[in-house]
Amino acid sequence: MKSRLAVVLAAALLLAAAPAIAQKTPGVTDAEIVIGLTMPLSGPAAAWSNTGVAMEAWAKYVNDQGGIHGRKLKVVMKDDGYNPGRAVANLEEMKEQVFMSVGLLGSAILQASKDKLAEFKLPTINPYGNPAIWAKQPKDKLRYVFVAYTDYNDEGDFLVTHAVGKLGAQKIALFYQNDEYGKGGLEGVNRGLKGLGGKGSLVTSVAYELTDRELGTHALKLKDSGADTVIFYSTITHGANVIKEMAKVGYRPKIVSSFPLGDYLIMYRLLGELWEGAHFTALNAAAAAGDPAAKPILEILNKYEPKLVGKENTALAGASALLLAIEGLKKAGKNLTRESYVEAMEQVKGFTVMGLTPPITFGPGRRHGLNAVRMLRAVKAADNSYVEVVPPQIFQPHF
Repeated sequence: MKSRLAVVLAAALLLAAAPAIAQKTPGVTDAEIVIGLTMPLSGPAAAWSNTGVAMEAWAKYVNDQGGIHGRKLKVVMKDDGYNPGRAVANLEEMKEQVFMSVGLLGSAILQASKDKLAEFKLPTINPYGNPAIWAKQPKDKLRYVFVAYTDYNDEGDFLVTHAVGKLGAQKIALFYQNDEYGKGGLEGVNRGLKGLGGKGSLVTSVAYELTDRELGTHALKLKDSGADTVIFYSTITHGANVIKEMAKVGYRPKIVSSFPLGDYLIMYRLLGELWEGAHFTALNAAAAAGDPAAKPILEILNKYEPKLVGKENTALAGASALLLAIEGLKKAGKNLTRESYVEAMEQVKGFTVMGLTPPITFGPGRRHGLNAVRMLRAVKAADNSYVEVVPPQIFQPHF
């Protein structure tokens, strides 16, 4: 009788504990996996919120295919206005509600949240911001972070070397955002110039603040520098506005830009012929909207979210981030915890995101899975709006 009572009591205790066990992994139930996004749905970087919209669209597609190991994906997206304080508050609010964060956007936001993410043990997949921020973190704070993103120092070096060596630039100006994003580009440009042996010079660097709306003075400073080429490290909004202001005062230098201006469809819509001939990088050397590898993904995205039509390049960046996160979910299997997910992501080797990117590889000692660029030039033609001028360039990972 005692033994039967003991069995009954043990079974009761297990049943009582079951809900608690199930809740040990935030954002995971038998039915769903919750993915948290904090995005600039408003503010100066709102054009890049297309990345979040694309993730929502791709999640719907995955769910219609049966989900991941029987679980549906649920995307929770909050607006941070590209404001670091708001982004950190969003992450605080979501830390026990979501399984992971994907596509956290903005170098200043990464700088503000990097220690919190480690404290929360929140898997953070493909944050959009300068990888140098993570490279400076202690190794024990990188366990939950997986980055496939171009380093701004490497990119800035590449941009100025291309401008001088291929475009004949001699006097270079830099228009940059006055935060970790723009300063990373400035460091890279200066590094690149040092390696050119005096063949080109930085005649001015003009910073702007995110709150700046009138950019006429900035345009005049760029013109007065006498620069024949301007390198951009800016948001789409600020970049397009200062190019318009430069044109008003008769200043039409060569334009060379970091990848945030790489959604050429949006740039042509904002600038028309002022964007013609601009050189810009593609994030992580990824396929652009006109490339064959992008076509099947864009067909799915545009079917599930028609408002992404005409915004395909930022949409591809979002889908790429979620596809990388999903690869880890597939490898982690049915018994999903944050720790099993980290171990699964460490097994990602040579993953090309449905052919969109060069191979991405992580490991126990590697969290920078891909560091690459390719160079495109804006060309308004019947079939496309760009041509490739430099094929994918792969740089060393930094952490």
